[in-house]
Parts: sequence; C-alpha cells; structure tokens
Amino acid sequence: MLSRRSPVNKQQLDPIIEKVKQVCKSSGARLTDKRCDILTILLYSKIPLSAYEISDNYNKTAKKSMPTMSAYRILDFLESENLAHKLNSTSKYVACSEMDCGHVHQIPQFLICSECQSAKEIAVSAVILEALGKLVDKAGYTLANSKLELQCLCSECSAGTA
Repeated sequence: MLSRRSPVNKQQLDPIIEKVKQVCKSSGARLTDKRCDILTILLYSKIPLSAYEISDNYNKTAKKSMPTMSAYRILDFLESENLAHKLNSTSKYVACSEMDCGHVHQIPQFLICSECQSAKEIAVSAVILEALGKLVDKAGYTLANSKLELQCLCSECSAGTA
C-alpha cells in the first residue's frame, strides 16, 4: 500500500488533526498545541525536515520562539505515538502517512528521492521482511531495525532525466 498523501492542504488538515487527537487520547497521550504545530509543519512539508528546520519554521510564525531541543522532544513524542518517523539516513523527519487510520501500523519503509529529497512511506510485505531477516541471520548478524530507506528517483525527477 502506498502512502495516501504528502503534503496535505488546509482542507485535509483539520480532519486529520481531529482524528490524531482521538488516537492520542485513546493511548493516554495529549496532543498539545505545540505538538500539533510541529505535526502540522511536517504534514505541510513536501520534503523531510531536520529538527533545526522544523524549529526555524515554527519560529517564523509563533509568538514565542522554540529552541531546537524542544523540537527534538516533541519529535520524540510524535515518533513514540507513531505520528512521525525519523529517517536515519538523513536525520530528518516525516509525518506518518497512516497516522489517522486507527489501526496498528506495519513497519515503515521509505523511498527517498536523491534529487528533490521527497520521501514516500510504503508498506512492504511481511514475506519480504522475513526473507531479509533470514538473510541477516544467515550472515551471522541480528537485525536491530527492519525499517528500510531506499535511495531512489521520484517520478518527477526521473522524468526530468529522461
């Protein structure tokens, strides 16, 4: 299954945020105004953002500035609630494409465009992940994280190189 969106527009945002608030409440968490603002920045972004870029973006419109360390804490919260993902290869963050679905998420896999830096979350078959795990075991290693980040070219960038 491919992710359903990136980025969202204002019309899509309100129902997503309402659903996310319900999901947080059911897990005993709270989506504070600042957490919501950071999540909104991720939802509006066309590309993954670093914590520094997120805090800079937040500070452009906020009445009170936010230090980058606060952005990191909020991003940790968003990750723990499966509302955002950190791309380890770039140390940047993206909004989860299934955050408002209300069901248990699969292990996220990401396609990252080497040209424009856009990222798309996809679901990979459990069979593929099991096969990968077996290959890792056979090589004498233990898989610590099954999240894949594949460097690709998106359709727009690959059309420009043709």
